[in-house]
Amino acid sequence: MIRMLPLLTLPALAACAPATQSPPQSPGGAPAAAYLALGTEPGWTLEITPARLNYDGDYGSTKIMVPNPGAKPSLNGRTYVTDRLSVVIKTAPCSDGMSDRRFADTVRVVAGGKTLQGCGGKILPPNTLAGTSWIFVSIGGVAVAKDRPTSLQFDGARLSGSAGCNRFSGGYAAADGNLTAGPLMATEMACPGPGMTQEATFFLLMAAPVSLTFTDDGSLILTGSEGRTAVLKRVI
Repeated sequence: MIRMLPLLTLPALAACAPATQSPPQSPGGAPAAAYLALGTEPGWTLEITPARLNYDGDYGSTKIMVPNPGAKPSLNGRTYVTDRLSVVIKTAPCSDGMSDRRFADTVRVVAGGKTLQGCGGKILPPNTLAGTSWIFVSIGGVAVAKDRPTSLQFDGARLSGSAGCNRFSGGYAAADGNLTAGPLMATEMACPGPGMTQEATFFLLMAAPVSLTFTDDGSLILTGSEGRTAVLKRVI
């Protein structure tokens, strides 16, 4: 059986505000003092901490760790230069080449005589919600139950998913940093454990427009007028 939930309206994505200067941040949610970059073909990662540059290349077969020499300003960015490892970071949007995920910085690494291109810094918000898929991390400030799969997909002008129990779907609109959804239709299963509770909290949240916020690690936060939130992680 399918039931109709109260009308929900989802405002559209607002244009991103100009970025302000802040300490380097990792796209994977590492401490603010660390900066993470990555590349593909061959796969590599680079972590920059106040003390060290940690390079892991060739899918893990090459490892270089050197003291951090300190950043030197360069055109639209900064550089780090050592005998074994050099890094050039430019503030320019970058795609990792394996998904539609975009980063704030373009990164060039010279390691062991090999020059590699990649991306780093914070993960940029998607240009549009349409075509993106997410899983829930928490609803109403409570971590979602691990035994109940969750999802939220935006396909064209419709959204669908599960907040831990029933499947739901409906129309949505996103504008000016807000999201409005509905009317939403949902199946009527009863689920054991916390699945029903977290689902009810989500439906209550979505019963009115919510604001959209994207964090530096790419997470999406939906916030209602009473401060209730849902945190989602993008599926790449």
